[in-house]
Amino acid sequence: MSASLDSGPSLPPQTTRQQLAELRGPATVPRPLDARALAALAANPGCRRRALLDGAGVDKSALAAKLGSPAPFGQSQFAIVRGNSFEAKVKADGGRELLRLVGADEPGEVSVPDLAAAGPEGRTARTALALREATGAGTWTLLDHPLLALEVAGSPVYLEPDAVVVRPDGGWTVVEIKSFPMIDGSADPAKVGAAARQAAVYVLALERVAARTEGARVAHSVVLVCPKDFSNVPTASLVDVRKQRSVTRRQLDRLTRIDEIAAALPEGVSFDVAERSAQELAASVECVPHQYAPECLAACELAFHCRSRAREDDAVETLGRSVRAELGGLTTVGAVLAAARGEQGDPADPAVAALRRAKALREEALACR
Repeated sequence: MSASLDSGPSLPPQTTRQQLAELRGPATVPRPLDARALAALAANPGCRRRALLDGAGVDKSALAAKLGSPAPFGQSQFAIVRGNSFEAKVKADGGRELLRLVGADEPGEVSVPDLAAAGPEGRTARTALALREATGAGTWTLLDHPLLALEVAGSPVYLEPDAVVVRPDGGWTVVEIKSFPMIDGSADPAKVGAAARQAAVYVLALERVAARTEGARVAHSVVLVCPKDFSNVPTASLVDVRKQRSVTRRQLDRLTRIDEIAAALPEGVSFDVAERSAQELAASVECVPHQYAPECLAACELAFHCRSRAREDDAVETLGRSVRAELGGLTTVGAVLAAARGEQGDPADPAVAALRRAKALREEALACR
């Protein structure tokens, strides 16, 4: 699908947009897909269920709750307020403190352009224009909450990083502001990894604009700003996201287009949480192929529903991706146990042979106790 710099990614055909709206519920406001959700989607590109629900803007938390499997996670209001307060402190005084953390000792005059515009398409175009102007001006520029666009599975996604800094030499740097502490110069590796995957999505979207802006280049190291030790004083660290960027781009390219998934659905499928019963929603959800893995529990609101269904089907996916890959054509736990006991399965199958060998070794070990 073609895309222009100022308009963002091209929109899906009218018929596809109408179908997605009907799936979500005509009266339901679509839930925007942010960088965190997009990174989680890229981590499991084979899950058509999540791709469709996210593309249609379905509120997966509300859907999971109505299905009886609410996700027991989410950010607390206290954490949100604390994060907003810390971000305001970092960006105070026209962003000079933030630029100091980025590496500008004497930034001189700092430009903070107004990025307000009507609608996401307007804000995306205004951000692109501000980036072009800042690159041509050759001065320090801080873009506070710019809006970037990325095309995912044939559908436009709008992304809003905390900040983008444009250097006098034309370099663009993504800034991620987090409220978790950086103690003695290092932070929780799991939280840093999540922030890096999220920032990699912003880098991909920013590169799309840079490709059409003369003299621009996007840094592959993002600036992570966190509270220092146990204080509220901001400190920064450079995080190389080249690996996360490459993985995310490759995974996003593997996603099946939303219109193809929607076209394969039978008539009557709907995810309208307000109008449909739990039984109707469950039937609709089961119409969309999914790819469950234990890792989904930390990233997808619908994962607990998918896990319960996988357990009911005795699917080996509940044991993890690595185990599933080793078992070949054995798709249920019952089939795995039967193969290990010699009740079924081809002895020439490497997976069956390995299971029977493991069972023999276990029995030998128990006999020696």
